[in-house]
Amino acid sequence: MFEKIRIKEHMEVTDATGEHVGTVDEVKDDRIKLTKSDAMDDQHHFIALDAVEKLDDNRVVLKDGTPLPVGLGNKATMPA
Repeated sequence: MFEKIRIKEHMEVTDATGEHVGTVDEVKDDRIKLTKSDAMDDQHHFIALDAVEKLDDNRVVLKDGTPLPVGLGNKATMPA
């Protein structure tokens, strides 16, 4: 188990396969707030801390099968 205080601003968030999901804006209560720059809808999205499998260097790795919020997707990598 990890300590949530180890999750810092600007850490990358990936799914279980290593695909970029988002970037940490901050940790609020028991959720990770992701930056707007990673969202197709220019909104902040949240991931529950329960969905975190592990912390790997400067990366938050989510558990396999974690559902991602609707509207989340890196604008730089999503097709127009």
